[in-house]
Formats: sequence, C-alpha cells, structure tokens
Amino acid sequence: MLKSSRIRQRLLAIAALILLFGPAAIPAHAVSKEIVELQTQVQQLLDAVQRLQSTLDSRMGLLEHLAQQTADQASQVTTTVNALQQKISAQNDAVGSKVDAVSGQVQSLNDSVDELKARVAKLDKSVQDLQAQLQAMQAAQAQQQPSATGPSATGPGGTAAPAGPVQGSGTPGGAPGAATTQQAPPLQETLQAGERDYNAGRYQVAQGEFQDVVHYYPLDDMAGTAQFYLGEIAYQQKDYDTAINDYNALLEGFSGNAKVPAAQLHKGFALIAQDKREEGIHELRSLIQRHPQTPEARAARTRLTTMGVKTTTAESAH
Repeated sequence: MLKSSRIRQRLLAIAALILLFGPAAIPAHAVSKEIVELQTQVQQLLDAVQRLQSTLDSRMGLLEHLAQQTADQASQVTTTVNALQQKISAQNDAVGSKVDAVSGQVQSLNDSVDELKARVAKLDKSVQDLQAQLQAMQAAQAQQQPSATGPSATGPGGTAAPAGPVQGSGTPGGAPGAATTQQAPPLQETLQAGERDYNAGRYQVAQGEFQDVVHYYPLDDMAGTAQFYLGEIAYQQKDYDTAINDYNALLEGFSGNAKVPAAQLHKGFALIAQDKREEGIHELRSLIQRHPQTPEARAARTRLTTMGVKTTTAESAH
C-alpha cells in the first residue's frame, strides 16, 4: 500500500510538471498533437492510479473487517469449547458421584443382608441354648423331687416309713444332693459395675462382669453393649482377633445398639493394625455410608485421609 502511494505521488508530480511547464516552455504554435495525446494519457494514468488506490483501500478495509470477524469468531469458539469442557467435566463428576453412591447403597444392602443372616443364625443358636438350659433345669428339678413310690416310701409290712430328712435338702444329716441352679445376677447393675471397672482400668474384673451379662441375658440389648466392652478390653490389650470377634457379635446380633458405630470404627482400626489394609478401609467406608453424621464417621474420614486414601464425593460431603 505504501509503495502504490509513492508511485501515485510521482506520477502526479510528473503530470503536474508537464501540465504546468509543458505549454509554457513550448511556443503555442509548436504544441503538437503528440503533446496533447501525452497529456491525455498522463491524465488517464492518474485516474487509473486513483481508482487502483481506491480499490486497494476498499479491499484492505474489507480484509481488516474479515480478519476482525475471524478473530471474534475464534474467540467465541474458544469460549464455547471451554464452557463445553467445563460442562462435560461437571457431568462426569456428577455421574461419578452417582455411581459411587449407587455402589455404596448396593454394598450397604449386601452388608445388611449378610448381617440379617448372621443375626438369624445367632437367634437360632440362642433359642437352642435356651432349650438346652430349660431341659437341664427340668432334669435337675426331677432329680431333686423325692420318689412317691418304692421301698423308701413304705416301711416293713407295707406301713409308711417315718418322715425324716430328705436327702439333698441341705438340712443337717442329709447327704449332698444335686446342685441347685445358680441365680442370674441383676442385669443393669452388673453392666454398670462392668463399665465402672472398665473405666477404672480393672479390665479383668470388668471382663467377668460383661461375660455374666452376655451369658445370662444373651437376647437383651445390654448384652450387645457388654460385647462391645469385651471387644474394647481385647483391643486395649492388642488382642485384635478376639476384639474383632466381639465387635462382630455386636454388629451381627445387635445392629440397633448405640455402640455399633464405635464397634465398626475400632474393628476397622484393628484390621489395619493387623496389616489387613483393604479390609480395614472397606470397614471404615461402610461405617461412613451407614452412619455419616456420627463422630465415628468423622474419625473414619480422618483416618482414611492420613492413610492417603481418596474419599468419594458422597463420603466427603457429610
């Protein structure tokens, strides 16, 4: 564009010189036809240069306008692509969260079914134990009752024998009889005594009291609490196998007990302490899914984070 402008300026200068000085330097009678034709051609050339300049200017403006439109369109395309990428990323995150939530629900359902099966089996065993205890008590009572017939009931000649001390009755002169059934200790008082001894660090005494609760009241919810404390005693003594068994007895037989979240948390810790990393992580995640608002769930999230385990969006949202 600059070059064409210079050419046009030079041609205009030449034409001006010819127009100004040509007729003045040559006598009027000497002006020939060739000079007139040359002036005409120069004027035509100037007009053509001006038209070319105008065309170049208009086309250059059009090119600049097209370039600006292209730049604007490219910017719009970039913005649209970025928005689309963000939308796709958000959708992927949402789908991933839903998949994790569904997987957690399915896992919880499977765990609930397994827990129900284990609880039914435990109830069946408890019923069998109670039937066995009842039969033993009936047999003991039958042995303690004196026979109404036989040689001991009559004296010589068929007369009734004089009344005397009954054997096994515990009166002086009587022989020891069958052992009487041991009386069950009071439920609530025994559990409270066990909790006091546990908090005081008297683990051996507390263990015996909790075992009494489990033995004499196997179907009561307090037996589940006693199972939890038995697990805690074993956990404090680093007997992780026993602790896990006691925690499972609570989780499988007393799923509504208030100690269930703590039992599941410490079961996960015990598994991790045994280098069963994956099982422990699964237990802690199950705790978060089942009891998300509890302090135990927060402790499970903290432990998973310290282990470098990435929690899902659903697990971190609570």
